[in-house]
Amino acid sequence: MKALLLYNIKAGKGSIEKRVKRLCDIFREEGIDITSRKVIFGENPFDGYEDTELAVICGGDGTINYVVNMMRRKAINPTLGIIPSGTANDFAGAVGMSSNPYKAARQIARGSERKVDCGNINGEYFINVFSFGVLTTTSQQTSDRAKHRFGKLAYIGIGLKDLFTMHRMALHVKTHDEEFDCSALMFLAFNGETAGRFPLARKAKIDDGVFDILILCRRNFFVTCWNMLRYLCGGKPRDVRYIKSSTVEITSDRSERTDVDGQRGPDFPIVIRCEAGALTVRC
Repeated sequence: MKALLLYNIKAGKGSIEKRVKRLCDIFREEGIDITSRKVIFGENPFDGYEDTELAVICGGDGTINYVVNMMRRKAINPTLGIIPSGTANDFAGAVGMSSNPYKAARQIARGSERKVDCGNINGEYFINVFSFGVLTTTSQQTSDRAKHRFGKLAYIGIGLKDLFTMHRMALHVKTHDEEFDCSALMFLAFNGETAGRFPLARKAKIDDGVFDILILCRRNFFVTCWNMLRYLCGGKPRDVRYIKSSTVEITSDRSERTDVDGQRGPDFPIVIRCEAGALTVRC
């Protein structure tokens, strides 16, 4: 088996580069021929490695997102292995990877293959969550330096600013079985279950062929905060709308910053489709 270990030196706390040699040794001990390569955004890591059978990705959700899009551009579909090395590592959690890099490497080397879903949004791909509205773009607005130094705590300052500047969004939403207008403060479409490791889509499965969609409807500041807290604590506030659908089309009366796996997302209008079982993961 030809394997390629792709690592993002800026992911998480920036320590993964020191572990690359040992990670490669683990795969070789298990009989896997592996080459390591840095992920450089703006370049395709599969240039010259189009025959890769196993792509082991060391990074967070943004790095996995980038690698998946690059392999799609090459029209190749190697099996993926995930060594969680980012800040939140939501996708790695969804497929059950160990948080220890060396244990994750052995888990991949000795593991079995599993088919999981992939999202397609305006022709690009995502692996965990598409979102916009209050608190949804904190990751892309937080510097790598702050993430390395403070971890998930780095998101708090940006999140507080978002809370005090939140605004309504008039949305027209069309799913595979309903169509409606709503005034919303937040929209999330989950392939996985978590965002920032918060279990927001509690009924989601990464291999069920549908997205789990959360829409936080507009109320005043205090009611909105209360509804968010209730939902995070397991409640079911009526102002949080929960939908399952394999397709979603969204238009809005204003331009909104969107987020795809912690990175800047596309502009409106938005068309999202679930590609059931499109990715193969070794875990």
